[in-house]
Amino acid sequence: MADNNLADKIGELGTSLASIKEQVQNLGSDFTAKLAATGEVSQDLKDKTDKALSELGEVSSRLAGLEKRAAREKDAMEVGFKSLGELVLESEAFQKANLDGASRGSVRVKINRGEMADITSANTTVGAGRSPATSLVGSARVPGIIASPNRVMTIRDLLMPGQTSAGNVEYVKETGYTNNADVVTEGTTKPKSDITFDLESAPVRTIAHIFKASRQILDDAPGLRSYIDGRARYGLQFKEEQQLLNGDGTGQNINGIVPQASAFAPSFNATSETAIDRLRLAILQVVLAEYPATAFVLNPIDWARIELTKDSEGRYIIGNPQNGTQPLLWNLPVVSTQAMASGEFLTGAFNMAAQIFDRLEIEVLLSSENVDDFEKNMFTIRAEERLALAVYRPEAFVTGDVDTLTTATA
Repeated sequence: MADNNLADKIGELGTSLASIKEQVQNLGSDFTAKLAATGEVSQDLKDKTDKALSELGEVSSRLAGLEKRAAREKDAMEVGFKSLGELVLESEAFQKANLDGASRGSVRVKINRGEMADITSANTTVGAGRSPATSLVGSARVPGIIASPNRVMTIRDLLMPGQTSAGNVEYVKETGYTNNADVVTEGTTKPKSDITFDLESAPVRTIAHIFKASRQILDDAPGLRSYIDGRARYGLQFKEEQQLLNGDGTGQNINGIVPQASAFAPSFNATSETAIDRLRLAILQVVLAEYPATAFVLNPIDWARIELTKDSEGRYIIGNPQNGTQPLLWNLPVVSTQAMASGEFLTGAFNMAAQIFDRLEIEVLLSSENVDDFEKNMFTIRAEERLALAVYRPEAFVTGDVDTLTTATA
C-alpha cells in the first residue's frame, strides 16, 4: 500500500480540488449569464476565471501524479513488476502444459492489467537468413533484440477505469433539464423543474490478433517473453488507442471520443488568434459545459509547432529546450499521439465524462492444435481483449482545428 503521508496528501488535494471545481462552476455560470445579458464580460471576471482554471489544472495534475505513484507502489508490493511474458511462463497453466514434447494441446493464460507493470527486454535475436520456424534456434546468437519502435500509449491512462461482466454496458444519461427554481411566496405552489433521461448502451468490443511461433521458441524462455511482450500486447494497445479516440461505432468498432465530442465553438474570438488562444477557448467551452478540462490530445506535429512558438525577441513561449518537464499547456498535461489527426485537437474532462469497462483483460492462448501446426512443429499464439467505452457527457469534450490556418490530414 502507499504510505500514510502519500494517502494524506491525496486526501488533502482531493478536498482542495472539490473546492476549486465548485468555484470554477460558479464563475462559469456568472460568465455565461453576463455574456448572455450584455454581450461582454468584465476583465475582473475574466481574471478570476483564468486564475481559478489555472489552479484547477495545477491541482488536477498534482493529484493525478500522486494517484499514479500510489498505484505503482501498490503494484510493486503486490506483483513485483513482472512482464506479461514472465507471467505467462510462470503461470500454473503453462507449467502444467508439459510443452517439452510429451503432450499436445493449448495453454490459456489471462493477465490482469495491474499485473503488467514493466516490459523487460530479451536476450536473443533473429539470425540473418533464418526461416520463421528456426529463427530462434542456433548455437551463435547476438545479445539483445533489435525491435521496431513502439508508440507510447497514453489515452487509456486519461480515462476512468472500470470492469464489467456483461456483453453490453448500459447507463442512464441526462438528456434534458429545465431549471424553474425561483423565489416563492410562503404558501404558494412551488415551480416545477423537469429532468429527462435516456438509457444508453456501450457494447463490449473485441480486439484480437494471432501470430505463429516455432516449437523451439517455447524452449527459449527469454525469446518467448520477448515475443509476447513485444508483439501481442503492443498490437492490442496500438489498435485500442485508435479505437478509443476515433472509432466510428459502426460494425464492431468502438464509438470513440472524437466522433462524439462537441465541435469547437468559442464564446468569443481572441485578438490576433493563435493556436494557443484556440486551445484556451476550448478549455472555456468545456468549463461552460459544467466540467473541468483535464488534458489536451494533439498530434506530435501540432505540439511541436506550439512548442516552437517564440515571442518578438525570439524566446520560446511554452518552455525552455533545456528543461525536461512534463508537456503542459494552460496547466493541463498534453498527450502527444499519432492516433490524433494532424491539425486537430481534443480536450475535455477525460477522467470524469468517459470510462473504459474491461470485460476481458489481455488473454494469451498458445495452441499446437491449429491447422497444420502440429506437423510443422509450430504454435499459434492468440492475444485478445474485450472492452467497452462509455462517454457519459459528449459536450464535456471539445474537438476542432488547432488553428484557422491548419488543414487537417488523416
